[in-house]
Amino acid sequence: MVSSKDVAKRAGVSQTTVSRVLNNPEAVRQKTIDKVNHAIQELGYRPNSIARSLVSNQTKTIALISGPLSNPFFMEATTAIVNYANEKGYRIHVYFENQWNQEETYDGIFETKVDGIILCSILYEDQIFEELKSLNTPLVMFNRKHKEPCNFIEIDNEEAGYIATKHLIDLGHRNIIWIGSHLNMSTFSGRFKGYERALNEAGIPVNENLVIVEDGSFEVAYQRLVFLLDTVTAVYASTDSIALSLLDRFISDGYRVPEDISLIGTDNVRLASHASLQISTVGNCEQLNLGLVAIKELFALMEKSEENMEVIQTTLPVKLYKRETTDFL
Repeated sequence: MVSSKDVAKRAGVSQTTVSRVLNNPEAVRQKTIDKVNHAIQELGYRPNSIARSLVSNQTKTIALISGPLSNPFFMEATTAIVNYANEKGYRIHVYFENQWNQEETYDGIFETKVDGIILCSILYEDQIFEELKSLNTPLVMFNRKHKEPCNFIEIDNEEAGYIATKHLIDLGHRNIIWIGSHLNMSTFSGRFKGYERALNEAGIPVNENLVIVEDGSFEVAYQRLVFLLDTVTAVYASTDSIALSLLDRFISDGYRVPEDISLIGTDNVRLASHASLQISTVGNCEQLNLGLVAIKELFALMEKSEENMEVIQTTLPVKLYKRETTDFL
């Protein structure tokens, strides 16, 4: 079995230098790094990550809790996070949100030492937050946040809901469905507040019958929505993922968008601008990938000493991306 001693001999350097190249390359000249990496490749050496973590007190791993990859927002964010971490020489342990059993989702994090945690699955009043804090591991949330002071990256969710709903109102719509997930998530709570604010500002009463909470079954939510289509002219889908699913079903069932029903989403995922879809939506003004912003902030935290850490609370401004799925009544 090839050892670091063999690598040092082949590269003509000391074992200490090999260790520095593996654990602290910024302290080594590029010429030496190239020699050691060449020897590693020639010999097929595979560093022992456990041994390295004991020496450097780093695991070179990050835990990510993501939403489902069937949602294009999470697919884009997860891809950006993994790619950026890999470029930095880190591995990502990816866990997927389980709304019905969050403890199971977090077990892997509590059982494994990592250098940082990035997540988008936390509830606004989630009890798991205190346990996460007790790990004393750099932590950044994106797309959602906890009510306690924490590091987060988000868009202005309330303003997003307001802009989306006001856009529909400005087009002459008054009977507007809001469809989203549970309001114990800061994302949906904010977007619903914006929906309410726009209606109230326009003197339109908030009709609870037009508020649909998608509770794990899109089909149930869709059938409830279809039941209301005789009186409703527009739908505010609180995520682009929901808007994409609705557009697919509307077309399949013979409804014309926007002629029969106007539809707007939120997040401005890349798929929303596809030439064959052209979904009106609201997203951050600079079209930044929240996952990429969050992982960059996490690395910045990981490089700071505990006493120098500052709370990161970034709320990105949003704007309307008017496309083809909304029109005048």
